[in-house]
Amino acid sequence: MLIIPAIDLKDGRCVRLTQGRMDEETVYSTDPAQIARRWAGLGARLIHLVDLDGAVEGGARNFSAIREIIDSIDVPVQIGGGIRDEKTAKAYLDIERVKRIIIGTAACEDPSLLEALTKRYPGRVAVGIDAKDGMAAIKGWVEVTGEKAVDLAQRLEGRGVACIIYTDISRDGMLKGPNVEATREIAESVIIPVVASGGISSLKDIESYRGVKLEGIIIGKALYSGDIDLKEAIKAAGAQR
Repeated sequence: MLIIPAIDLKDGRCVRLTQGRMDEETVYSTDPAQIARRWAGLGARLIHLVDLDGAVEGGARNFSAIREIIDSIDVPVQIGGGIRDEKTAKAYLDIERVKRIIIGTAACEDPSLLEALTKRYPGRVAVGIDAKDGMAAIKGWVEVTGEKAVDLAQRLEGRGVACIIYTDISRDGMLKGPNVEATREIAESVIIPVVASGGISSLKDIESYRGVKLEGIIIGKALYSGDIDLKEAIKAAGAQR
């Protein structure tokens, strides 16, 4: 199981938000590339990049910062936030070390785009399912849809999706532990690989996913606060194989 460090970008800086609220940010670095080198140096095999401005506004708002990160490390990345058209998707997927992009809002609002991308870039398109009280949220978590997250996950079966990134919004950035049962429900409802995100605050939280069918776990705030050491997290995840 992969441990995937997250780098969230807002105005070119590395930040963390509280439950996705853009007006509640903590700035951890004005040099995101340096942060990426740090995580790569500690053993990360995949890094999770999120364009927060793009998630809310649409488009690649932090493209230059993301490109600088990619050019500064030798490990692959996955990128989400604001990818709602083929032009933006292509701009990212044309970069050699981009393993996959993550479609969120567009997966709900534009199924034809998801279909086109999965056919053009097989194995390189993931879907981010962000849930609030079990319901899928879109547009940088600003809008909550009327569709259950588990129903959205099941609707993606057989459509060429590389994996699902599942985030419980209520846990994200709170350091209060993950919603293991909701994640388990998603993972058991589909054949598509699932990556868990949101709320990881300790090695014990990583161990709480024992027995849940996951490809990996994304960790954000706990790495920046020092609550989790990346090397120890990778070791803990490896012990669960």
